[in-house]
Amino acid sequence: MTSAGSEPVMVSICCITYNQETYIRAALDGFLNQETDFPYEVLIHDDASTDQTARIIREYAEKYPEVVKPILQTENQYSQGRTNISGTYNFPRARGRYIAMCEGDDYWTDPHKLQRQVDFMEANPGCSLVFHSAQVQVEGRAFTERRMRPYRCSRRISPEEIIDKTSGYPTASLLFRAEMVRELPDYYIGAPIADIPLQLMAAADGWAYYMDRPMCVYRLGGSYSWTELMKKGDREEKARRYYLQMRRMYRAFDDATGQRFHGTVIHAVRRLYFLTKVNTKDYRLVLSGQYREFYRELNLRTRFFIRLEAGAPALYSLLYRLYHAGKR
Repeated sequence: MTSAGSEPVMVSICCITYNQETYIRAALDGFLNQETDFPYEVLIHDDASTDQTARIIREYAEKYPEVVKPILQTENQYSQGRTNISGTYNFPRARGRYIAMCEGDDYWTDPHKLQRQVDFMEANPGCSLVFHSAQVQVEGRAFTERRMRPYRCSRRISPEEIIDKTSGYPTASLLFRAEMVRELPDYYIGAPIADIPLQLMAAADGWAYYMDRPMCVYRLGGSYSWTELMKKGDREEKARRYYLQMRRMYRAFDDATGQRFHGTVIHAVRRLYFLTKVNTKDYRLVLSGQYREFYRELNLRTRFFIRLEAGAPALYSLLYRLYHAGKR
């Protein structure tokens, strides 16, 4: 860790938390263990957690006052309709030339992560985003890949590939120029999630670079993670609303960029619709010929379980119950 002192901050690490007392130490330690030749700051926003998250953040802020800069809410902002937490509370106070993202339930594992990313950005002014792969750490039991690896090797990623990607980018891997978020477009502010519109903004500004190196951990299945919250209640209705909000976001991005990527945006929205149907298990549509292109993009494990559940639902249900019985 390089203390800022009177030197200009190079990177502002932006982190949001809510009820993550079990995870937040790992996130903060991952930030503070970075070995850099430049100063950085940790901007952390806790949205009135009801557990010990705020107390732990306060502990770190008292120990590292020049680096850890918290906002500890006493009223939950998200429940009051302020969903753009990073854009409202962290981006405006960022002093760094670059911003690195990491939510409170994920963490960094490579002490040279920031140095590698900043060195690349400094050497490539046309690059608007640097990201990398992640290890997947499952909370509980789940059939899933153990690594988020969007591409098979380190390489340059075109704007079109960023917009219309076949695999998600780990949020905890994103680093971009702070000037990109000085003025946030409407499609970012109105989006249901923050990472995709950030990537669209990067696509509008230039190209990206992917480092095929797992330098962070993405936790899957945490109690207050966005993924788990989407599973609660009326899952189909939540998925429908999410798709409509995301489609609106993509269309607004298309308008904001003068339809420069129009065909790519249309294709990305179509893929999003297909993935919504995968998540809500509408296998009649998922397995139809009109979406074969997207079905083939799914990994072998996912295709196997879709075929099993669609063709032999009783057997799938039995195996599911037996597998999850091991958690108790």
